[in-house]
Amino acid sequence: MTECLGRKTIITGHYGSGKTEFAISLALAVTKSCSPNKLAIIDLDIVNPYFRSREHKELLEGNGISVYGSTYDFEIGAEIPALSADVRTPLENREYKVIIDVGGNDAGALVLNQFSKYFTDDETTVLAVVNANRPETSEIEGIISHIKSIEKATQLTVSGIVNNTHLLRETTAEDIKYGFEICTEACGLTEKTLFCTCYPEGIINPDDIVGITTNLMPLGLHTRPTWLDK
Repeated sequence: MTECLGRKTIITGHYGSGKTEFAISLALAVTKSCSPNKLAIIDLDIVNPYFRSREHKELLEGNGISVYGSTYDFEIGAEIPALSADVRTPLENREYKVIIDVGGNDAGALVLNQFSKYFTDDETTVLAVVNANRPETSEIEGIISHIKSIEKATQLTVSGIVNNTHLLRETTAEDIKYGFEICTEACGLTEKTLFCTCYPEGIINPDDIVGITTNLMPLGLHTRPTWLDK
């Protein structure tokens, strides 16, 4: 699955889609197979002050993944839309594979435009994470509209859809199967590839979703504190 990614992989998705969780889990999966390349994750979410990949710097760097993002790292009290100049380092250094976690919806994706010269078609993969349990992407029309808005805002082509249909720790196999069906239909109408179907590791048994004929990817629950579910 990870071998089909370009050197630079851009992760987009609506708020609540789980795109940051996916970005972190994808980075942890890629780092196992990207040798001799270095791996970096760039957190370009300067819109939402919560659930950001740079908050998990210790986990990522502990697995050999360099983390780039805000000038102020993850200090919420100092959160302003500011990016460190060194985010260009892994984009320019071809020794790196790069995963880019972008802010939710088309407004959040606009930040990509200042780095447009780095995103050539031959080495860039753009993935749209879809949670079919979110109101904005619960129907085919909403998914297609979301993808088109991302493409219009960034002038980049989304190549793949990630089915990440979930209800956090209340996710069921039926949720994931429903997401698979609607994302498959959306791929057929938009000529996109269904990159993978995600399931929350430790909550869903992959044997319960064996009917899904696409890559299955386990996601950790790294970004959601357990106290939010009490």
